[in-house]
Order: sequence, then C-alpha cells, then structure tokens
Amino acid sequence: MAQASALLQRLSPVRPWFRDRTSASLKADALAGLTNATIVLPQGVAFAIIAGLPPEYGLFTAIIVTIVAALWGSSRVMVSGPTTAISAVLFASLSGLAVPGSETYIALALVLTFLVGVLQLAAGLAGLGSLIAFISHSVIVGFTAAAAVLIGVSQLGPAIGLSGGEGGVLHRLAQLANGVGGLNTDALIIAAATLASLIVSARISRHLPGYIIALVAGSLAAILLGAEDSGVKMFAPLDAVLPRFGMPDLQIGTIGTLLPAAAAVACVGLLEAISIGKSFAIRRGERYDSNQEMVGQGLSNLTGSLFQCYAGSGSFTRSGLNAESGANSPMSAIFAAGFLAALLVLLAPFVRFVPVPSIAAIILYVVWRLINIAEIRHIVTTSRSETFILTATFLTGILSELDFAILVGVVSSLSVFLNKSAHPLVAVGAPTDVNGRRVFMNAEAFNLPQCPQIRFVRIEGPLFFASIEHVESQFRRMEEHDGFKTCILNLKGVGRIDLAGADFILSEARRARVHGNDLHLIAANPSVLGVLKRLHCLDVLGPGNVHPHKSDAIRPAVDRVSEPICKSCEIRCFIECSSKPGA
Repeated sequence: MAQASALLQRLSPVRPWFRDRTSASLKADALAGLTNATIVLPQGVAFAIIAGLPPEYGLFTAIIVTIVAALWGSSRVMVSGPTTAISAVLFASLSGLAVPGSETYIALALVLTFLVGVLQLAAGLAGLGSLIAFISHSVIVGFTAAAAVLIGVSQLGPAIGLSGGEGGVLHRLAQLANGVGGLNTDALIIAAATLASLIVSARISRHLPGYIIALVAGSLAAILLGAEDSGVKMFAPLDAVLPRFGMPDLQIGTIGTLLPAAAAVACVGLLEAISIGKSFAIRRGERYDSNQEMVGQGLSNLTGSLFQCYAGSGSFTRSGLNAESGANSPMSAIFAAGFLAALLVLLAPFVRFVPVPSIAAIILYVVWRLINIAEIRHIVTTSRSETFILTATFLTGILSELDFAILVGVVSSLSVFLNKSAHPLVAVGAPTDVNGRRVFMNAEAFNLPQCPQIRFVRIEGPLFFASIEHVESQFRRMEEHDGFKTCILNLKGVGRIDLAGADFILSEARRARVHGNDLHLIAANPSVLGVLKRLHCLDVLGPGNVHPHKSDAIRPAVDRVSEPICKSCEIRCFIECSSKPGA
C-alpha cells in the first residue's frame, strides 16, 4: 500500500509547491516567464532546425514539454524544452533512417519521443534516480561550465554579425577566426548596447525586467542604425500556429528499430535534466528529488509526442535566464509556455524587428552567470580526485559533445568511487591526550609512540573482495615495519563486509595465533556482526575476542602480553598498562 501511495503521489497533478504561491511570487514568476518566452521564440526555431525538423516543432516542444515538465518535475526553476544536445542526438539517430524534414522523418521523431517518454517515466517510477547519487557534484559543475562555454561560443558569431558555426567549441572558434574579417560593426554595436543596458539595469535593481529592457534597447539601436540594410540579421516572421493532437504511428517494426536510439536519448535527456536541476537546487539550497524529475521528464516527452513535439530536456540557457529573472517556482515555466503560445498567435510577425545580435548578447550574459567560478576554485584547491572528475567532464564537453561529457563524468565518478572503495583507510592508532581527553589518533601521521606488543588498527571503508588486496598489503607493511603483534582491529568504520572480508579476518586470526599472538575485533554494527556470525568468524575468534568498545578490547589484550617486555617498557601506551610490572 505504501508503495502504491508513493507512486500515486509522484503522478498526482497536485504538487507541493502549490501551497507556497503568493501574489508577489506569482508576479515574479510571470515576469520571469515573459522574459523566457522572448528568448525561446528564436531558440526553439534554431533547435528544431538542428534536429532536422520544421521550425514550429521546436516551438511546440517549448510549450507542451515545458508545461508538463514544470508541473511534474522536481526543480523549482529549471525550464525544460528543446535543447542543443537532445536535438543533435535526435538528428544523429534519425538522419540515417529518413530525409530530415520529410513526413517520414517527422513521424519517426514523434515515435522516438513517445518511446523516450515511456522509458524515462518507467525509470522514475522504478526509483532509479538513486543511481544519480553516484554522479559527483564535480560532474555537474564541469558539465555546467562546458555547456556555458559551448553556448557562449555559439553566440559569439551572431553577436558580431557572423554565423554561429557548427560542431564543438574548437571548431566553432576556428570558423569564427576564419570569418572575422566579415565582422559587422552595426551588429557589434547592437550587441554592446544590449549587454550594456542589461548590466546597468541589473546594477540599478534586480527587480527590473532587465532582459526585456535589453531587448528593447537592442531593437531601438538596430532601428536607429538601419541595421537591417547593413546586413544585420533579424528574426524572420513565424506562422501563428499551435500544436494539434495526434497519436504517433506506433508500429512494432518501427518501435524495434528506434528502441536503442530512444534509450540513448532517454539517458542523455535524464542526465542533462538532473544535472541542471541538481545544480540549481544546490545553488539555491533547495531539495531535489531525482526520481520525481524522471517522472516529470517522462510525462513531458510522452505527452509531447501526442502534440507534435520532439524529445526535450532541461535547458541550461532558459533555466539560467529563469533563475536570473527572479523565478520562484515552476509557475514561471508555465507562464513562459503560455506567453510563447500568445506570441505565436498574436505577435509572431513582429519578431522580425528583433535583431539576432541582441539575443546573442543576452545569452552571452546568461551563460557567464552559469559558470560557478567560486565552486570551481574550491574543488581545485581541496580535492585531487574531484578536480580530475571536473577537468575530465569539462574538457570532454569542450573538445567533444555535451552528452559524451556527461558520460565521461559519470564514468570518472564511478572510477573514483570504485578506487576509493578498493583502497579503504588502514591506519595504526595510538592514544594521546587532546584537551585533557584520552583519544586515539593516527600514530604515523602524528608520530605517536606505540605499544611494542599490541597494534591498534582501524579500517575506514568497505571490507570486501575489491579491497582485500589493499588491506592485506597494509597489514604486511606493518609487520615488516615493527614485527608481529597482537592486533586489535577496529571495524566500526566498516559499513560492509562480504565473504572475502570474513576470510581475511579468519586468515589474520590464524596467522596471529601461529606466531603466539591474537586478534581482537571491535564491532558494534549489527549488520557487520550478522555477517561475521553467519560466516562463522565469531566461532573461530571466540566470544572473548569480539568487543563493542575499545576499552573492552584493550583490557584482555593487555592481560595476555609478555610481562618481561612490559617490565622494561617505558611507553605505557594504554591506561591498562598501569597494572603491569614496571609501572
């Protein structure tokens, strides 16, 4: 019953954020939505063309997918819709099966979108969002920075009157360098005027509709310069059309052909959306539910396929703009979709007065704000492994494709996780006084004297098949350094132990006893004790060799040490040593 209730809650159209709405927040969301709608109008057209579809399909996606993903998703500010990565992956998947733009191609795109929605929805309802926990935060930071650089580079050309180019960052920069001689001064002036008005309005007040002011300033600059006559590109008028309902052509043969591509697009879309949503949630200190986001993305694509939409996901550009514009809730994305529909019906012909360099300048400003320089600096200065993940993700995004960058980031995260799991901390501890308290610290790191007959070892991490080789090598290193001793093995930091771990403990116990010593365990975790009991470790060790606390283990170990050695020992490592000869 509880599981069924949780599933119904995920599918319910009544969302938790409904209770938080106020007149002030609705006003802020409406303003952010209006700003977002003005950006997505040309953006939707561009993305549809990248996907090999007629321009209106990008706009349909920016209406239907946006509304459904906002209602059922988890992020409060992320805006879904057509994206560069999904458009490129879709084109790569379908261009070999049909002519881009043809009726057959469009039909395949709708079936593919339907399958993507089904797969994403199933993943969300199955609770597979927990797998995203294996993706390091550094992947998100690196992916965000790479996406921002790619989007920014793609807008450099339009900002100065040139083509945005094709391909990755380096290819686009090369194309831009080759064409820099054709720079249009009027385009540069329009972009500069737009950017300047945006910066000034932001400094005056964050509550001003800065992006709308900037668009107006850019359009006025274009009119004053007569920019259209000098070759500055303006956005062409669009037909005032809205999406219509229609079932995709779900034939068994088509489904079988498209299923592998749908799985790839579904994975890219989920990683993209969850990366963006999680990034903004961390930045804003908000709760984020990956499973709910999967449900939202799945429902949005499933519904979108019924209304002439192609696969969508979270949009970095629109989400960044949404957050910067003061959005408070998913209502801003719903407002954006509504305003876009109104623009298509009423104002589409007037789009021709908006210069391309003006939009390019706004996007450049947004992507600059997306790069979290402070967080990058923090990662680089605090963790080598996280720096590796961040660098691998970022460079892949710059040198290759964004979807591949996510894959590299995920693989890097898993590699680091597995490497850390296979190399748990194995340290020798010794007691010392800290602020009047007797505590155990790393003997090697703090140069603490050790008992000549008892070695106190702590393991932090899983004791399983992949880590045994490392742990055993550390034990042999200790023996080579100061010989055989009775070992007190602290397992309180071991959250998982398997058959190989149990065999290692048994091996160490037998090894110690062969040399006249012993092995004592400190273990209080019920799951660890359960495994040790089930695998007969406790039978071999004996009840007197397994203890819940350090003091309980030290006392019997000290009782059995060689008294002649104790008599000449000046270290007196443990409190219990006070009862030994020579004290």
